[in-house]
Amino acid sequence: MAIHTFGTNAVDWEQRVDLDRLRTQRLARLKAQLERSELGGLLSFDMANTRYMTATHIGTWAMDKLIRFSLLPRGGEPVVWDFGSAARHHQLYNPWLDHTPGEPSAAGAARTGARAGVSLLRGAFHPDAGIAAEVARQVAAVLREHGVAGEPLGIDVAEMPVLAALRAEGIDCVDGQQVFLEARRTKTVDEITLLTQACSMVDAAYQELYEFLRPGVRENECVGLVSKVLYDLGSEFVEGVNAISGERCSPHPHVFSDRLIRPGDPAFFDILHSHLGYRTCYYRTLAVGSASRAQRDAYVRCREYMDTAIALVRPGATTADIVSVWPRATEFGFPDETAAFALQYGHGVGLSIWEKPIFSRLVSLDHPEPLEQGMVFALETYWPAADGWSAARIEEELVVTADGCEVITKFPAEELLVAGRKYWTAGGALDTLRESQSHLNTAAGRGESGGGGLASGTATTSAAGDAT
Repeated sequence: MAIHTFGTNAVDWEQRVDLDRLRTQRLARLKAQLERSELGGLLSFDMANTRYMTATHIGTWAMDKLIRFSLLPRGGEPVVWDFGSAARHHQLYNPWLDHTPGEPSAAGAARTGARAGVSLLRGAFHPDAGIAAEVARQVAAVLREHGVAGEPLGIDVAEMPVLAALRAEGIDCVDGQQVFLEARRTKTVDEITLLTQACSMVDAAYQELYEFLRPGVRENECVGLVSKVLYDLGSEFVEGVNAISGERCSPHPHVFSDRLIRPGDPAFFDILHSHLGYRTCYYRTLAVGSASRAQRDAYVRCREYMDTAIALVRPGATTADIVSVWPRATEFGFPDETAAFALQYGHGVGLSIWEKPIFSRLVSLDHPEPLEQGMVFALETYWPAADGWSAARIEEELVVTADGCEVITKFPAEELLVAGRKYWTAGGALDTLRESQSHLNTAAGRGESGGGGLASGTATTSAAGDAT
């Protein structure tokens, strides 16, 4: 095994994640990608891009606020304008944001890389308060300081008033998201270690979930259990837990409910969380108590699509190669690839759940992307069962190595696992391959016995006894 899993603590007796190297290499990649572009700078309101650029973080509560912003001017160092006292915290504890000569200081960071600032709060500020104009003024000032105000400014996401204010400052605003995502396309050794650690935490969550799952628990209880396990292990953010069971499996609703799990249900889960910013996207399907033949067959088909795809992963292969072995939308009940999007799917994983490269028959056959060593991505397959209501869902995360790939999602998935208590009958263990409706597991219940039933069986026994 080339990829190690370490403890999450720092120790003096073992080289683990080197956070200084992580920060340095991420910024170097972003600067290199900016130099290859025609942009004068990169402006980010996206927390993942800001973290990649500045190595700052103020809590996941801020992810959807568009309140923080950061700027990397060509030939310069990053500047982050942050929310209230967070800027002061960065000045005190983020010495890499002090770009003045000599020993780092809070005053130096405040003058250079860690500044107080606020954006529009998704429109919550009064439009006449001048907030957008102040954002634009501060950004334009840094660009002019570095002599790049006349060059296009790449932006990932922004509110319309901010774009208008930047244009009023004479700044040409263009798409910068591609530059960010190209820099993040392949991962450094420390990023791969953190992504592997994040997956190991989900391995543990699935173990707890497997032992907990049984008839009578609700989907939302499963979500709570997984969240507790992850936070107890040190997760920074549980972004979501998809918990889907029973007839909710087909079509996939992509959201958990309070549904009560019943004997014989299929249940699949997607666990998305963050360890030091690095995410997981990790599906598993379990059967509760038992599985029907239709469920097992769907799982086998789902696994075959996964394994065939994994076998193709190596540097030089393309996203088109992978998706070409997956079924067309019309083969599993959807009219087109848009309607079936994200069921047979793949995506990069890093500081965001969905990064480059994307694998989908919707785009990849016409716009293939090459696979490169150091990429980390997830592949997801899905197959609806012949019974019309159950389904199987599997996802594996992979690291592209020099000669193939290594899977870093380790909870067993080569066969359909059955969770819950083992049932015993008078004749021995109850078969775990059975229909959830008991009568369908007997010839009489299926109408295959000629209609004799219990009464005729009793009479026959009695007659035989009389004859004896």
